[in-house]
Amino acid sequence: MASCLHNLSDYDFQSVPSAEGMQFGIVVSEWNDQVTGALLEGAVRTLKLHGAREEDIQVITVPGSFELVYGAARLVHRQAIDAVIAIGCVIRGDTPHFDYICEGTTQGLAALNTEGTVPVIYGLLTCNTLQQALDRCGGALGNKGDECAVTAIKMAAYRRSI
Repeated sequence: MASCLHNLSDYDFQSVPSAEGMQFGIVVSEWNDQVTGALLEGAVRTLKLHGAREEDIQVITVPGSFELVYGAARLVHRQAIDAVIAIGCVIRGDTPHFDYICEGTTQGLAALNTEGTVPVIYGLLTCNTLQQALDRCGGALGNKGDECAVTAIKMAAYRRSI
């Protein structure tokens, strides 16, 4: 569903398992930090709201969105991680750089998901304008960080159940 049709922070609280005792890794891009910082805040807040402790959430930063793949891969290989959230924001510019970064990052994160044993949650905003990004990091459309945290909890619970 398009995020313009759904508030990213709106979810059924009761449908989310407890995150108590779960370990989460979050890799966040420094590029567009006004946006990625707000996404990170949303993700951490939501994880804690569902029972994760501060010490069970490891946050690492990488310079840009393309580097999210490397950062996520390193977190995946940590013994105690139940799920990884990759947070970034790419805003379209005047060159094809946007397309290459978005495609490479998406393919890299997808490969980690299909080839690995730890779920990697896709929190990369790919927006045409800064306003679209702001609307999705706590603005008019909610916070994608909240949605990513809920997804991470659900996938970590699923991973533990199989």
